[in-house]
Amino acid sequence: MEEAHSSNQTPLLNNKHHNHLHRTGNVWTAVAHIITGVIGAGVLSLAWSMAQLGWIAGPLAMVLFASVTLISTYLLCNCYKTPDPEVGPVRNRSYIDAVNMNLGKTNARVCGLFVQVGLYGMGIAYTITSAISPRAIQKSNCYHNEGHNAECYFGDAQYMLAFGVVQLILSQINNFHNIQWLSVVAAFMSFAYSIVGLGLGIAKVVGNGYIKGSIRGISTSTTGEKVWLVSQALGDIAFAYPYSLILIEIQDTLKSPPSEKDTMKTASIISISATTFFYLCCGALGYAAFGDKTPGNLLTGFGFYEPYWLIDFANMCIVLHLVGGYQVYSQPLFANVEKWVSVKFPDSGIIHKDFKLKLPLLPAFKLNVLRLCFRTIFVASTTIIAMLFPYFNQVLGVLGGIYFWPLSIYFPVQMYFKQRNVEAWSLKWVMLQSFSLVCLPLTLFALVGSIEGLITARLK
Repeated sequence: MEEAHSSNQTPLLNNKHHNHLHRTGNVWTAVAHIITGVIGAGVLSLAWSMAQLGWIAGPLAMVLFASVTLISTYLLCNCYKTPDPEVGPVRNRSYIDAVNMNLGKTNARVCGLFVQVGLYGMGIAYTITSAISPRAIQKSNCYHNEGHNAECYFGDAQYMLAFGVVQLILSQINNFHNIQWLSVVAAFMSFAYSIVGLGLGIAKVVGNGYIKGSIRGISTSTTGEKVWLVSQALGDIAFAYPYSLILIEIQDTLKSPPSEKDTMKTASIISISATTFFYLCCGALGYAAFGDKTPGNLLTGFGFYEPYWLIDFANMCIVLHLVGGYQVYSQPLFANVEKWVSVKFPDSGIIHKDFKLKLPLLPAFKLNVLRLCFRTIFVASTTIIAMLFPYFNQVLGVLGGIYFWPLSIYFPVQMYFKQRNVEAWSLKWVMLQSFSLVCLPLTLFALVGSIEGLITARLK
């Protein structure tokens, strides 16, 4: 191992160098990043969510969350540059930087807590899902060979460990600008398995000869049980729109002209429209196909058994998508923590120096001690927690309930007020504040219900 160069010259740690970074992203690379980040584990739970809410409330809830996400996007796109959203001159490299510049350090610390918890939680959710799909492939082949009533049970710990090893290697990629290829591959995979789920749902409905489900959704033995399930469903839908967590980091990959703000808005409209269409189709067709027996995970809950090879293909696409999606959410957190440590210890040679490592039969690659240690701990901890709480729908609901309101509604609205100097009690101020306050109890309801579901599942 030999010393290569000082890592405080990398884009992650040096703002001056960062401002001169050669950005090559465009509308379609941004769309790939967004779709990779948004169409993820969440899409697989939407049929179950629709089943809890019924034929009226289910689609309305999805459209509501999509609309809120789009409004949030328009507000956040303006925060990439300060003080002017078009010409800057200061670039905000992350969501936390934007809050710090517009609302001050105290708000930035609070925001940072939600952002880091949200990004960390995504790592846990993706690790849980990464085990469900390979296990589903094994079950699919078992059911095909032994019959649909066979006892096909397989563990998931080994798959989580394998996913953790892969992420351990990929996490050493230096920064977000170097994973565009991974996002493009992952975006194609997300479309592939969404289309498979869509096709299987259509085939099932046609095979049944009628549409299952009801306006009220799944019936329960008690009103309390129904309330908890509805709250978990809302949390799962909120989780399906985690875009605010990574929006500014994606915007930072874009070239200009045209302005990053305009490109990002175009990419967001395309991406959110496409994902919402898929969400509605997957959720509605899954519920129409299975009714009260809709599985928690559309492609792994075994509402579908045949053709088994197509189910295997869809689940393999899910795994490949999750490999890229994990990095899309982890890289911003890596950047935030490593930047903070670098500023805290500016004279540390160990932190700031990269080393070149040459292994037999492999090309030389660079390692940084801080990057190696922190990212290894991060990946290991998300893997361990996922193994302790492998409850798909409940974990997704908790995460959605935690970060959706503060990051998709509260902070974007407050930053917009500050940047545009919106006067208190003006029409625009009242409308946006009302928008924020109405969404708060809805998010808290989803959070409380999902926590209750997670505790109940763990105690069983």
